[in-house]
Amino acid sequence: MITSLQDTITLPNGVKMPGFGLGVYKVEDGKTVVDSVKVALKHGYRSIDTASFYDNEEGVGQAIRESGIPRENLFITSKVWNDEQGYEETKQAFARSLEKLGLEYLDLYLIHWPVKDLYTETWRAMEELYHEGKVRAIGVSNFHQHHLEKLLAGANEKPVINQVEYHPHLAQVDLHAYCKEQNIQLEAWSPLKRGQLLNDPTLTEIGEKYGKTAAQIILRWDIQHDVITIPKSTNPERIASNAAIFDFSLTEEEMQKIDAMDCNDRAGTNPDSYS
Repeated sequence: MITSLQDTITLPNGVKMPGFGLGVYKVEDGKTVVDSVKVALKHGYRSIDTASFYDNEEGVGQAIRESGIPRENLFITSKVWNDEQGYEETKQAFARSLEKLGLEYLDLYLIHWPVKDLYTETWRAMEELYHEGKVRAIGVSNFHQHHLEKLLAGANEKPVINQVEYHPHLAQVDLHAYCKEQNIQLEAWSPLKRGQLLNDPTLTEIGEKYGKTAAQIILRWDIQHDVITIPKSTNPERIASNAAIFDFSLTEEEMQKIDAMDCNDRAGTNPDSYS
């Protein structure tokens, strides 16, 4: 389990990835995303998660350059979108993302959603990009167990990450167990359920004990479940606050109380609608 903002988790292929980062979904390109990323980097974040679909890779790249932080100290993730999937299309999409970011390589590249009849060919292209050294690690996003089983049946490389919607209302216990069994690291998107859990009485009560917000309690719960988490914010105070979760620990009883909130309720799309 990570114990500080810059602590890393060693992925199955040996690459070290920060266990906590900044997500930039729906963050407007230009000044908004540039400022958000620079604030996060200033506060010690080293992992930034973007995607071609977010349409803000150029701003993320600008922030990286302006931060002055050496490239090798950063961990940059992007994703291939649904209408970019397929073998040749994925290679072209990857090149576009690199160009927009202004980078020579990515640390992690993910299949954004398991588009039926395409994601296995997409994966073949990603394996080549990995073997060519253009990306340090490859993985998937929003894959159920059956998607992973189909992918693994014909894969030469196993995905090192499965980034999924994960929060106290959607703990994905069976999927998490399967990923652990397959040595695939789980990563949480929308860990705060798009803000829907910030006034939850259980989380608020636990937070009062530690002088922490409900958001901080959720993010600490992620960390203690060994799930990489990438909360999104454009608010400088909240970017700092989200990362202030390494000075306390939840008890086993508190973890179980939060676990019991699981009701299989999604804020986003069920991946099966793509497949």
